[in-house]
Amino acid sequence: MTGDDPETTEKTTMTTQMPAPDHDARTISPAEQVMQLIGAPFLAQAVYCATKLGVPDLLADGPKSTEYLAVATSAHEHALYRVLRALAMTGIFTETAPRTFANTPASDLLREDHPESAKYLTLWMNEPEHWKVYGQMIHSVKTGETAWEKVHGEPAFETLYETNRELGDIFNRAMTSFSHQTIPAIIEAYDFSSAGTIADIAGGHGHLLAAILKANPGVKGVLFEIPYVLEGAPAMVESYGVADRVEYVAGDFTEAIPVTADIYFMKHIIHDWYDDKNAKILGNIRANAPDNAKVLIIDTVIPEGNTEHFGKIMDLEMLVSPGGMERTPAEFGSLLARAGFKMTRIIETKSPVGIVEAVKA
Repeated sequence: MTGDDPETTEKTTMTTQMPAPDHDARTISPAEQVMQLIGAPFLAQAVYCATKLGVPDLLADGPKSTEYLAVATSAHEHALYRVLRALAMTGIFTETAPRTFANTPASDLLREDHPESAKYLTLWMNEPEHWKVYGQMIHSVKTGETAWEKVHGEPAFETLYETNRELGDIFNRAMTSFSHQTIPAIIEAYDFSSAGTIADIAGGHGHLLAAILKANPGVKGVLFEIPYVLEGAPAMVESYGVADRVEYVAGDFTEAIPVTADIYFMKHIIHDWYDDKNAKILGNIRANAPDNAKVLIIDTVIPEGNTEHFGKIMDLEMLVSPGGMERTPAEFGSLLARAGFKMTRIIETKSPVGIVEAVKA
């Protein structure tokens, strides 16, 4: 059914009947602040439900009634309405007429076909097998161990790449989704043009590597990944038109990284582990890296003190799931020194991630 549906057209003409929400800024009380925080899980699951059902996709061509949406998604109409009503107060969807909803710029991002889609990132964060891990955060706080292993009986990446590959596929799509936000900012912030060869270590399907190569026609690339993940890379690389400049190398980065390059980068890899394992990974890069090679760690860089930063929230995910951490500049410097590198600079980007650059010490 399209936006020309008579029911949709009729409901659209009633837009003026719904008062605009009052978004006037005001100071909230401590009690309101606490209530907002403890109520956040309900909103997170509400976004998940709407996204899982495909509501943002159904609203791509205009407002729809909850009656229409419920039939299209095999959902309970009144229950769906209550979910969408709650989300609309946050700016995810807007109620344009009684029981009729439309996309907003925020809910548009949850469409599958949006060029900066956050659909799979939303699904990954809220899938039941992931969601139940958050409920065991107290275990991580008390023991320093991952809640994931307590819940699933094995490390997170074993679950994603061996036991539950369906969930692993959602995870990989989520990482690609997050890359939509960070890749343009990374390419704008760092000059890759002088490199002959760039190596993406544990780069998934090669999204960032392919984008860098497209922006730098004279550069070649190497994608190093485990065999299972590497299977999905050629389609991504070919979509950027750079397949003739990419070499694929399969392996385990904790064993060896038999790659020679001018620039090595790892995006959202170092934050997955604590220093012992990262020192080994970095050491394996160092073993084959030319003396003048640069190593780039692309992760959030946490500021000290009470400064607001998305990395402080991501750090909790690292705590409960893979057993890693987001790092401050000092912590990056200490890790790199342990692996035989010297941090040369940290480059901020117009995204949640920064670029930590290092060379051999």
